[in-house]
Amino acid sequence: MKATVNVSIVVPLYNEEGNAEELYRELNSVLAGLHLSYEIVFINDGSTDRTGELLKEISSGDPHVVVINFRRNFGQTAAMSAGFDYSCGEVIVTMDGDLQNDPADIPKLLDKISEGNDVVAGWRFQRRDPFLSRRLPSMIANRIISWITGVKLHDYGCTLKAFRKDVAENIRLYGEMHRFIPAIASAVGISIAEVRVNHRARRHGTSKYGISRTFRVILDLITVKFLLSYSNRPIHVFGLIGLVSLGMGALISFILILQ
Repeated sequence: MKATVNVSIVVPLYNEEGNAEELYRELNSVLAGLHLSYEIVFINDGSTDRTGELLKEISSGDPHVVVINFRRNFGQTAAMSAGFDYSCGEVIVTMDGDLQNDPADIPKLLDKISEGNDVVAGWRFQRRDPFLSRRLPSMIANRIISWITGVKLHDYGCTLKAFRKDVAENIRLYGEMHRFIPAIASAVGISIAEVRVNHRARRHGTSKYGISRTFRVILDLITVKFLLSYSNRPIHVFGLIGLVSLGMGALISFILILQ
């Protein structure tokens, strides 16, 4: 059994050979200055470039670093789930592997956790992405998600978040649901805080997200709404559908008898 550490950093990477080493150096610098016990859990999500090789070199020279290798690309949610399962930190911090999240913001998230919050979400207040293709759709999506789930956050899409271990280990993720973790966790009565974080322009590599992700997010949002509203009383949904179907069937049968 692994020894517990104060902080676990969970970072999924997919074809980020241009960012992996620099990200490690920045993380190591920030975490070493916190004077806390820590681990960095890199999840190599089936990369086809040199990301896996670079992570292997990094982990061989630093006992704080752990690498989980996927045989193929399973997506960020699966990578995040694996990181949660493996991590042994009292607090788990998640972040992207493309250097757009700033490791220097980690202390701010930890400070909010120490104030008694269970989940702390980053808010990319000055986002370094194109307005029409990324920022505007994100603004609309955040309003819709906040309205439907009842958990109001400015930036659901920001991966930079901090969780208490007991919150993270009781969340089951699939699809594109990693972005909905604060909403899912709210079902068990947790406290959620939000902090403004730095957002940097991508320096190396290309974005892994396309318009097709939007449709998957919509479907997962429907799932999240069901989990929040009906997970303990599914009969209220399926029973209603059954009653409506039964009524329609009875009406059709009655019409056919009259004819």
